[in-house]
Amino acid sequence: MSFSTINALSPLDGRYASKLSTLRPLMSEQGYMHRRVQVEIAWFIALSDAKFAEFKPLSPGARTYLLGLIKNFSEADAAAIKEIEKTTNHDVKAVEYWIKSKFEARPELQGASEFVHFACTSEDINNTSHALQLRAGRDLVVLPGLDRLVLKLREMAHAYAEVPMLSRTHGQTASPTTVGKEIANIVVRLQTACDRIAAVKILAKMNGAVGNYNAHLSAWPDFDWEAFSRKVVETPEPLGLGLTFQPYSIQIEPHDYMAELFDAVARANTILIDFARDVWGYVSVGYFKQRLKDGEIGSSTMPHKVNPIDFENAEGNLGLANALLRHLSEKLPISRWQRDLTDSTVLRNMGVALGYGALAYTSLGVGLGKLELNREAIDEDLNASWEVLAEPIQTVMRRYGVQGAYEKLKEATRGKRVTTEALHSLIKSLEIPEPERQRLLAMTPASYVGMAATLAKRV
Repeated sequence: MSFSTINALSPLDGRYASKLSTLRPLMSEQGYMHRRVQVEIAWFIALSDAKFAEFKPLSPGARTYLLGLIKNFSEADAAAIKEIEKTTNHDVKAVEYWIKSKFEARPELQGASEFVHFACTSEDINNTSHALQLRAGRDLVVLPGLDRLVLKLREMAHAYAEVPMLSRTHGQTASPTTVGKEIANIVVRLQTACDRIAAVKILAKMNGAVGNYNAHLSAWPDFDWEAFSRKVVETPEPLGLGLTFQPYSIQIEPHDYMAELFDAVARANTILIDFARDVWGYVSVGYFKQRLKDGEIGSSTMPHKVNPIDFENAEGNLGLANALLRHLSEKLPISRWQRDLTDSTVLRNMGVALGYGALAYTSLGVGLGKLELNREAIDEDLNASWEVLAEPIQTVMRRYGVQGAYEKLKEATRGKRVTTEALHSLIKSLEIPEPERQRLLAMTPASYVGMAATLAKRV
């Protein structure tokens, strides 16, 4: 069977492949190989600048050539590394051999070829590569996807800031709000989650087989290898990696920052699950309509249906993303003694976890673009819910010392259909100042929204 999107095992590379074209080059195995090549070459060039007698500084031409291997890394290059791996049965060693193969016919580089992967354990290359992948995935896919949602939701919050809407606490009628204020709540939560994702420091180590620079010091005992490693890790690209140095580790970087990052992304996803479910409910009760798309079918048997499929799709994929993210954050910081291999195959699924989230962000964006506010349905609910004014009436009664205010309103409204006439009759009987009586008589469910509009506009 030849591989195609229609026979892909994962829907991310099958049905949804076209929606993840930005993430795939970053988080795929090819992306992983690309970053390994980048790390190996950055380390090699740095060694040439360390002023060791045995490794002279590289010429400008050699440096340009090496940086070109990173910049121009292609699918064919990744395939060539995979071909070498068939013999080595070791993926990092295959990268080393591929780089050395690129030194052929270049005497300067061939003479220094033993400094490729010098004193490194595979995890020095892997952990830095994973860090580069995650930084790119976060900065180029995850945060931009979330930022687009924040931008769209902020626009909606402002546009609908003054549109009154009935609240439903516990599914029951409650004090009115505005459509914009309810969306503003999500904007603030999601922006906070984005800030936490962005704030996670991406760590990396380059300290040998068990984190002690054993091999490094065996070659040059008097060299400050820790400072050298820090410089390679923290120097901005392309000559360094532009990451944050991790000074203490076993063979593997502890992965605590990964857990922090994945937990932060999962928190953003949870907020969006909450939002997707709420929007689904508002579509169900008619507060939002969905714009029709020519040719689109909602049900195979019920022609009238326009289903909220984008929000359902998003909810499902956000759940999948979070299941993987939580496993990653729980498993990766745990390693037996100085190293076990259980993290290796798990780490290869980072892109899957982020991919399901990215797919969901796209679905939510499409769904939000289809929504149309249905003022008629919203107003109808408000006008049928005068019982929500029991709250302001009893609050004003309490202000003026009317005894049993809460209990009187409870008796008049709880479990009953409350009419405008009944409430007005009650208000007229109250022993409160006349201006307050007139203010309560003028109040409607649609006008009883507190600071909702102001809060929505301020977000």
